[in-house]
Amino acid sequence: MSLQEIHSRIAKAEQAADRAEGSVKLIAVSKKQLDETVKAVLEQGHRCFGENRVQEAAGKWPGFREQFEGIDLHIIGPLQTNKVRQAMELADAIHSVDRPKLAQTLARLAQEIGHCPDLFVQVNTGEEEQKAGILPGEADAFIAECRALDLPVKGLMCIPPVDEEPALHFALLAKIAARNGLEGLSMGMSGDFEKAIALGATHVRVGSAIFGARAY
Repeated sequence: MSLQEIHSRIAKAEQAADRAEGSVKLIAVSKKQLDETVKAVLEQGHRCFGENRVQEAAGKWPGFREQFEGIDLHIIGPLQTNKVRQAMELADAIHSVDRPKLAQTLARLAQEIGHCPDLFVQVNTGEEEQKAGILPGEADAFIAECRALDLPVKGLMCIPPVDEEPALHFALLAKIAARNGLEGLSMGMSGDFEKAIALGATHVRVGSAIFGARAY
């Protein structure tokens, strides 16, 4: 599917949900994609990308930033505390703030570096043992803790369980965000981003529908 088709589907979903055109940001998930594949999307004018791993992002994006202006890079995968400084230097946003130790490390380094990317708290809406994210029942307290550390929390992120209706998880995330006064909702991927937009997504993370199969 072409980038243009994805943008068209997003626009139609915005219209169907009675939302302003352009209110949803498309994050093109470029993890495990060949450089030439990513460059082709950059050459079409797209500038917002998502990477799961800091190491892969570090090998890819400094070079692209020399060639293309206005790149907006989001770290969307699990973040180890020993990779936080590198992530903060590379990324414009981090979507996987999921535990107190990580929040404390971000706050300490923000003081040292003098800036901090936009942050999204990852909520484990399905309460899956194998998945990262703060539990829904602990989200309010964790958001308050992040704010007490002066962290720029812009919103929430979730990855619904693969075998459950994603709309239920999107609605839960939106409810947690609303009661905490957060506008950002990073939710929805290639197979369900239209449902996410209907329920308030501000950022959708689309990979395979844009790039095709990954180059493992």
